[in-house]
Amino acid sequence: MPTLSKIRPRSHLLTLLTLGFALRATPALAGIEVEVHGVEDELKANVLAYLSFERYKNSKELTQDFVERLQERSEREVKSALRPFGFYEPTVTSNVEHEKGRNEDDYKVTINVTPGAPVVVENVYVNVSGPGASDRVFTDITGNPPIRKGQRLNHSDYETLKGGLLRAAATYGYLDARMIRSEMRVDPVSRVADIDISLETGERYRFGTTTIHQDAVDEGLVRRFVRYRQDEPFNASELLRTQFALDDSLYFSTVEVLPELRDTDEHIVPISITAEPNRRNRFEYAVGYGTDTEARGTAAWENRLVNRRGHRFRTEVRAAALDQSADARYIVPIGDPAIEKFTLQFTGEHERRADTDDRNLDFMPNFTHVVDSWIGGNVQWQRVTYVELLRTKTEFIESNDTTQQTLLIPGISFSLVPRGYLGETLFNRTLYFELRGSNRQLGSDSDFLQGRVTAERVIDFPKRFQKWHVLVRGDIGATALSKTSDLAPSQRFFAGGDRSVRGFGLDDLSPVRQVVDSTGKTVFEKIGGKHMFAGSLEIIRDVGKNWAVAVFGDAGNAFDSFGDPLMYSAGIGVRLRLPAVSVGIDVAQALTTPAGDNDRPGPRLHLNFSPKL
Repeated sequence: MPTLSKIRPRSHLLTLLTLGFALRATPALAGIEVEVHGVEDELKANVLAYLSFERYKNSKELTQDFVERLQERSEREVKSALRPFGFYEPTVTSNVEHEKGRNEDDYKVTINVTPGAPVVVENVYVNVSGPGASDRVFTDITGNPPIRKGQRLNHSDYETLKGGLLRAAATYGYLDARMIRSEMRVDPVSRVADIDISLETGERYRFGTTTIHQDAVDEGLVRRFVRYRQDEPFNASELLRTQFALDDSLYFSTVEVLPELRDTDEHIVPISITAEPNRRNRFEYAVGYGTDTEARGTAAWENRLVNRRGHRFRTEVRAAALDQSADARYIVPIGDPAIEKFTLQFTGEHERRADTDDRNLDFMPNFTHVVDSWIGGNVQWQRVTYVELLRTKTEFIESNDTTQQTLLIPGISFSLVPRGYLGETLFNRTLYFELRGSNRQLGSDSDFLQGRVTAERVIDFPKRFQKWHVLVRGDIGATALSKTSDLAPSQRFFAGGDRSVRGFGLDDLSPVRQVVDSTGKTVFEKIGGKHMFAGSLEIIRDVGKNWAVAVFGDAGNAFDSFGDPLMYSAGIGVRLRLPAVSVGIDVAQALTTPAGDNDRPGPRLHLNFSPKL
């Protein structure tokens, strides 16, 4: 029987042989590093996209012969990459350095490019003929074409012009339009180019009859969602908007809004709408955290189809450290059901604001309508009229005082929304104002008239400074009444927090009164004010595709007299761009000390949401 000492040498030899065969069977690791000099930005990106070197840089089959074949292609590939940008006679040289290491073969490729003089557009001929020649959908393009005389030739500009005309024809009902001529003539020797495009529009089609296939709600309700009218000029974007409106109604699980075979004699396009009913009940649960609310949670139940008239019922329970509420709403679609409704709303709420503890029962019927804007532009007003029956009870935390009122408050609010708005969530208020009030002759316990205006605007810098943006936000409220004590604390103003004056806690800015607490100590109690102002200015700089940094200054306060001082803060933050909104993380420092505090607050962290920049 062999001993252990005699077995080991034989075992070591077998292991070494196995490793040797394995190393011979494994291909050597290799790579190509590509550097392009002489061009930048979009030209450099296109050169890299054309280069075979770039496509094969991580190939496991790189050999000296293969790399040489790639180098032979490189000059031709670079010239092809630069031609769409008007450079037809570039000078291209390439150099390949082979560095052989112990475990890999590396190749460093350097491409040097001298673009040369570009081809310049000498003449641009764009002609639209036919019944639609004077239509703005075409004249807006021909009056401001993306390619002009004297510019460097860019093939994509030519394609943009040609494609824009064809898309306009297809979108706006010129379905028989045809391109009579589309030529780009280039003389590389003279370095000039001519653009010649001619489009014949043909007759414009109109919307025909709409056939609806669904069994969830009354057909009349579905027709009120339609964004177009029969016999109006055909517009494909209105079909898409109709699809969005029906999808957002939540009545249907699937919706298709499609043109049918067009009538080429009458120039009519019939439309077919097909929809499948949605599940009647929907349950929602959510948890989250905010620097103002701390931990929070929501649970909701919605009956999306109470009846065939499209009535809905929704109840929601929200809980956070400073705010708990239960809300029930019965919603009846009216007018344009995508954006107009009648709502019966009942809310019970417990809210802690500064040194007040509010308990409210609120019943509020309200109408929501959308009306044309008197300020012009591509906007309209969302108007909400309501009557609020409020039973409010407030306990002042420090003094243990209690006050309660019953109020009947008629009100109206206007919010500026984009034209074509379909009820989607908006993360900013371009312009919002509200007027509300109460009168003893209506059975209320106090008289007051209160107004509030909120505005927000993002300003983009010119193209040279396109990475810079400015966000301006303002919020002002005012109340007309004889004395603050007549106003229920739940109707008073407070300032401070993520969407107000950063650097201060939520509702920390307020008029104060001196009281004696339960221990006999004299303290200041924050009770809310008749008026409020909060303003913010942010300067934002892009630092990547989805990231930005910001510096900002905030000012504001809640007060009983417009002569009272404002509080100030400043800070820095980062912005993460999501598809529809920017998420901001800010650190703010108070620059002043609010009333009732002995020391200036230290730095505070804030999480906020803003319109996408």
